[in-house]
Amino acid sequence: MITTIKDVASRAGVSPSTVSRVIHDNGRISEETKKRVRSAMQELGYIPNAAASSLAGKRPKTLGIVLPNNSEELFKNPFFINAMRGISIYAQDQGYMLLYSFSSDEKDEVSFIKNYLKSGWVSGIILLTVRKDDHCISYLKNAGFPFVVIGHPDEPMDTCWVDNDNFQAMYQVTNYLIEQGYNRIGFIGGPDYYKVTQDRLSGYRKALEVRGFPVQEELIYTGPDFSELSGRKGGELLCSGIIPDAVATADDQLAFGLLEYLAERGISHIGVTGFNNSVRGMYQKPSLTTIDVNPDLLGQKAAELLIRRLESEPTDIRPMCPNHYIVDTQLIIRETS
Repeated sequence: MITTIKDVASRAGVSPSTVSRVIHDNGRISEETKKRVRSAMQELGYIPNAAASSLAGKRPKTLGIVLPNNSEELFKNPFFINAMRGISIYAQDQGYMLLYSFSSDEKDEVSFIKNYLKSGWVSGIILLTVRKDDHCISYLKNAGFPFVVIGHPDEPMDTCWVDNDNFQAMYQVTNYLIEQGYNRIGFIGGPDYYKVTQDRLSGYRKALEVRGFPVQEELIYTGPDFSELSGRKGGELLCSGIIPDAVATADDQLAFGLLEYLAERGISHIGVTGFNNSVRGMYQKPSLTTIDVNPDLLGQKAAELLIRRLESEPTDIRPMCPNHYIVDTQLIIRETS
């Protein structure tokens, strides 16, 4: 197991921020404390990573991007492409390069992060998704390594993050469907361990509750991913019992799969909404009602928060203020609703 800055702090009897200052050779730290911290580093075999060497002018101007998809699936979901574009444009303007890693599960993501930290190739990391009890976030916090996440973390006060108000956005969609006269509204989402699924499902439930509609669990499906195949599977399950008259999906890819399934069955009366406002949704027939989440801006703000932290005066390893940014969403009404 990799030795972290917290391990060094515990061995030396100081705070992690003091260890960080010693690494940076801060003049405010006494020679006695520096000696004790450096001794602990040597005993534990702790080697400061590239981010910790920033004040010495040795920090690489490179950011690591951890993508929650394998390379084949990644390019099927335009959200990640657009978020990466926002990151890339801002990072390049600031003189930073990017390293990307593709992962098939959380274990792979943690492995890539460990490699980033050990190699010293990157000075900070951007995570493009958040899970409940996220191991990647826990690992980076324990290592004292600068990072930003796109998504709403479990502990938002001590994590740098960028997100939409996914609860409010799905609340708006569901409320819109109710106002259009739909009575049995279903929900299709991605894995329920993703915070984005949890927040959007909560918004759906709350909208039904506020408007006096029962939440029918048989009209809710959360699949293994956000793919078209999951959308088809959700449509099959939802239509096997009490058929809904509208379905709010948590991603355009899910909506596309659902619409294909309904078309094959000859079902045209079910309203469908998506999420992410992909280009395909605009031009397909019928065009897809969806939520524009501004993924380019999400990526840009994530890169901005991380680079601002990296280039701030290193007086502490805590996230610099502000530590988060909420990107506005917009309901795009089209033919499917």
